[in-house]
Amino acid sequence: MVPGDKSLSHRALILGALAKGETVIAGLLESEDVLATAAALRAFGVRVERFGPGRWRVIGGEWRSPEQPIDCGNSGTAARLLMGAAAGQGMRATFTGDASLSRRPMRRVRAPLEAMGVRFEGGDTLPLTVEGPVTRGIAHLNVPASAQVKSAVLLAGLGTDQPVEVAEPVASRDHSEIMLAEFGVAVERSGSTVRLGAKRSLEGRLVSVAGDPSSAAFALGAAAIVPGSEVTVEGVLLNPHRSGFVMALQRMGADLAMSNIRGGSGETIGDVRVRFGPLFGAEFTAEEIPSMVDEIPILAVVAAGARGETRIEGLDELRHKESDRLALMAEGLAACGVEAVADGDALVVRGGPIRGGAEVRTDGDHRIAMSHLVLGLAAEQPVTVDEADMIATSFPTFREAMRGIGAAIEEAR
Repeated sequence: MVPGDKSLSHRALILGALAKGETVIAGLLESEDVLATAAALRAFGVRVERFGPGRWRVIGGEWRSPEQPIDCGNSGTAARLLMGAAAGQGMRATFTGDASLSRRPMRRVRAPLEAMGVRFEGGDTLPLTVEGPVTRGIAHLNVPASAQVKSAVLLAGLGTDQPVEVAEPVASRDHSEIMLAEFGVAVERSGSTVRLGAKRSLEGRLVSVAGDPSSAAFALGAAAIVPGSEVTVEGVLLNPHRSGFVMALQRMGADLAMSNIRGGSGETIGDVRVRFGPLFGAEFTAEEIPSMVDEIPILAVVAAGARGETRIEGLDELRHKESDRLALMAEGLAACGVEAVADGDALVVRGGPIRGGAEVRTDGDHRIAMSHLVLGLAAEQPVTVDEADMIATSFPTFREAMRGIGAAIEEAR
């Protein structure tokens, strides 16, 4: 029911492009963000071909510097990871994006890459021109923890034999480390520190992309707050650094079960079932946020359907996503009759009856839109979002998938 994981899809394409030989990808998410990565790799001279729904072939080889700017659309993952990969390959490339991406900070990627000898032209936002090669190693302290920054450094590090290490106070998503090892790179891990070993060449392989837990969260969250619901999502990625939302539901008392746990392409996969039942407010600390950072908007919706108060702390990063998600969630919930307030870097939600009946401002943010549409399923009156086309950046089949489990989501008139 849910598409392939977006984080894994980006990385499978990029690592396939860096590998020797052919990489075949099954279950690739064909969203606008991921397609931007595919188009960018073609601009670098890599053969990237689609041969069926979700089935793609990448033929690694020599990269070339593109003549035209690389348009990353709305995808911060594409921009940041490709900057690292291009630098490691000794390329010169200019990266651009849409209006939303062009407002997002790139300083945290630029600084460690510059420390590795990479040259930049531009400021702290797109457009930026990046020029390799990488001439120095690095021991980078990644604070606050960011998987995109870590991945950019590791991808750049493939282009040098110098020591490359990233340390974090709390381990961020580890998909890059796992997938690099699957492609044959020597990756050493110690606690929340990762370093590249001597072998930094990649060999093409088969990659199976698991279902995206960030997309699954909308169906699971809906089942948790809509009376009479029961939903099972099969083949969901259950990486410990990505399963925070499922753990949060369990802490709030959700009737939830996981089954058929298995491995695939180095990751843990399983089926998740949620049945409607009583939910209770809970507190979530900053240390827990990295494992569910993309799911905070839908977690706030679940909190609206719980008894008592939920407090989610450590959300400063949400102010720098596609929108100020912290402010927009507080605003949207309040417009629908839910007690919600942004308290510094925390979101506080007091559950109760959900009145609905509002048109919610999304600022072009796909997760804000999807989360409030789920809120509408449990509301007394319909909830409308002011924009929905951007949902295709991450979950192009959202409406069809939600309708498939009985949700009434339709075009506003």
